[in-house]
Amino acid sequence: MAVVRPFRALRYDPAVAGPLSSLVAPPYDVVGQAQREELGRQSPYNVVHLTLPDSEDEAAASLTEWQELGVLVRDPDPACWWLAQEYVGPDGVARRREGFVAALRLEPYENRVVLPHERTHAGPKEGRLRLLRATRTQLEPLFFLWDGTVEVAGLGEPDLASGGDSLWRLDAEFSEALAEELRDAQLLIADGHHRYETALAFHAEDGSEASAWLLAVIVPTGQEGLTIFPTHRVAQHAGRVSGTPIDPPGDDLPGPVVYRADRYELLAGDGLDPEIVELATPSGVTYTPRREEAVATVDSGEAEAAFLLRPTRIEDVWAVARRGDVMPQKSTFFYPKLTSGLLLYPLDDE
Repeated sequence: MAVVRPFRALRYDPAVAGPLSSLVAPPYDVVGQAQREELGRQSPYNVVHLTLPDSEDEAAASLTEWQELGVLVRDPDPACWWLAQEYVGPDGVARRREGFVAALRLEPYENRVVLPHERTHAGPKEGRLRLLRATRTQLEPLFFLWDGTVEVAGLGEPDLASGGDSLWRLDAEFSEALAEELRDAQLLIADGHHRYETALAFHAEDGSEASAWLLAVIVPTGQEGLTIFPTHRVAQHAGRVSGTPIDPPGDDLPGPVVYRADRYELLAGDGLDPEIVELATPSGVTYTPRREEAVATVDSGEAEAAFLLRPTRIEDVWAVARRGDVMPQKSTFFYPKLTSGLLLYPLDDE
C-alpha cells in the first residue's frame, strides 16, 4: 500500500531570504550551465546552490548556514499541502494542474506500489546519491501520478505563491482522508526516476526509518490540467530508417514521422512512438519539445534527421508500467516541471 504522511517542511523565509521568485528553480536535470549561472546570480540563496552545487560538501555547508541565518526555517508542525500550477503549455493553451504534497514512504519496485515507466542511467544516480548523503535532505519533490480524482474547494489565499505555483497548508482531517484513500493505490513515477532509485539506494545503506521517506507531489489523473506533450528527437545519424513519404503533416501527426533532406516519411512499426523510433537506432540524439526547433536543426545542417512524435497517452503509460515494462528515455514530457525550492524535506526523526 502507498503510505503518505504530513511532514515538517523546511522553507524560505522571504523576510530574510528575499522574494520567493528569486529563490526557486526548475529541477536540477533540466538546468543547463548558463541557466545555473543566471539563477545563482538572482540570489546567493537560490536553491540551485543546493541542487547543483560546486560540491556536495558545499551544499551541506550552505544548508546548515542558511538555517543558522534564518534564510531557511523549519515548520513547527507537520502538514500536507495542496499545490496548484497555472501554466500555458507548449500548445499555447492555459491550464491548471493540482496535486497533493506529502512525505511518501519508499517502496521497492517489486512491491508494485510505486511503478516506474522509464529507464534510468547510472551516472545521474551516483551524483544524486553523493548529494543526499551530504545533505540528508530531499531538496526537490518527485512527481507521481495517482489514477484517481480529488476536488478541493474553498482554499482561500495561498500560504505560498511564486509565479504560477500556489501552495495551501491542509488541515489534519483532510490530510488523513487523502492518506486513507491512497492506501490501496498504485503510484506511477511521472518525473524523478533517478532520484527515486537514489532514495532507495540511500535508504539501503543508511538503514534508518527517517531515510525511508521522500518528498512527493501526487497528482490525480482525473483532471483536465494533466497533460503529456511529446519530446521530439534530433539525430546526428538517422540509423536504420525506412518510411513512407508523406506530405508535410499538420498539427496532428499520423504516426511517428522522420524529417530529413527536406522530406517527411511516416515510420511503420508496432508499439508506441518512442519505441518505434528507438528500433531505428538513431545516434547522436538530443531532445526538444518544440517541433519547429527539431525541423530547423535539420534544415540548418546541424543534424541529419528529426524524429517527430505524438504525445504518449496517460493510459498507455499506465499500461506499460502495470505490466512491468519500461519505455525509452524521454518518452513522456509532463509539463510543467515541478518547481524546486518551495518546500524541502530534511530526513531526520520527527
